[in-house]
Amino acid sequence: MISVSKLLCDTENYGDSLRYAKGAHGQRHGAVAGMGPVVAWNITRTCNLKCVHCYSNSDAQKYTGELTTAEAKKFIDDCADFKVPVLLLSGGEPLIRPDVFELVEHAKKRGIRTTFSTNGTLIDKETAKRIKSLGVGYVGISLDGLGEANDKFRGKSGAFDNALRGIRNCMEIGQRVGLRFTINRYNFHDLENIFKLIKEEKIPRVCFYHLVYSGRGSKMMQHDISHEESREAMNIIMRYAVEFGDKCEILTVDNHADVVYLYLQALKRDPARAEKIMDLMKRNGGNRSGIAFGNVDPLGDVHPDQFTQCHIFGNVRERAFGDIWTDTEHPILNGLKDRKPLLKGRCAKCQWLGVCNGNFRARAEAVTNDFWESDPACYLTDKEIGIG
Repeated sequence: MISVSKLLCDTENYGDSLRYAKGAHGQRHGAVAGMGPVVAWNITRTCNLKCVHCYSNSDAQKYTGELTTAEAKKFIDDCADFKVPVLLLSGGEPLIRPDVFELVEHAKKRGIRTTFSTNGTLIDKETAKRIKSLGVGYVGISLDGLGEANDKFRGKSGAFDNALRGIRNCMEIGQRVGLRFTINRYNFHDLENIFKLIKEEKIPRVCFYHLVYSGRGSKMMQHDISHEESREAMNIIMRYAVEFGDKCEILTVDNHADVVYLYLQALKRDPARAEKIMDLMKRNGGNRSGIAFGNVDPLGDVHPDQFTQCHIFGNVRERAFGDIWTDTEHPILNGLKDRKPLLKGRCAKCQWLGVCNGNFRARAEAVTNDFWESDPACYLTDKEIGIG
């Protein structure tokens, strides 16, 4: 994640302590020294929606082989032993899993901060209160357009209204909540209206995700926005980050070209600000899937991130998560720990490799069938990356 608010406005939020801590860059197995990675945990594949870009191909059915409650608690214990700071509970739809709150309570007892990545449609007032009472750090609710546009993308009529209700129910009781928006060709034109909604509803956080070609989303690569539209999207996002200041934390996710573009734009207007941005960029070190960020799917298989589930490093039923994460026998996991010598194409030649770290490998593999090739969603020009 790239905190546009932090880089442009010096805001302070929880995640910044993991993203921009001194010594974060250079770690091999965790977010910062002495910690394991942030783990996105798909606790179930079952979902009440059928989103067209779903990386896990989820549907409204029961899937077999998912971790039992006892196995899930054992995994949480292993995460605690490995000093995992955050478990991001996702799905499918995490609130569908019957023991979800039992797992949250267990994580809390073991000192792990939990967050939710949810479609929000199941968060009624009582559910919001339950989430709040258990000390969940953050609830990210997905909206991918306004009204019918979101419903079409999410595969169910009424999804927008129910998700917005979920946001309001959380805000009403002081539960920290935010909006998640995956940018694509069909909702790019809604960016201004999304910011209008954020302003009207006083939503305190928003994460703009770049499309990753994975799961059902792999069929949408031809529906991604163009490089010029990516630049335009960043211009809009930066403008609102400055306007909102500390009233709303704004982040972008899954494209580290964003941070370089942001720096280059700041360099033109405010060199002093650009210098601060560069310092934070260097601390972060770019994409850290397989290092500071990992994924465990409903079956217990371990992956570098939730979009790269085609590569399995081990299973938490068979080995402790920390043992899997630090075992460099797997060529992909070992390569991710120090990927720069393995990268190809524009990535290998880019002058910003030290602050981008090769961007997103899942997109590169989806398009080129080569895990180490250039990320096709990098929208920086050859001149900007120093090869033209």
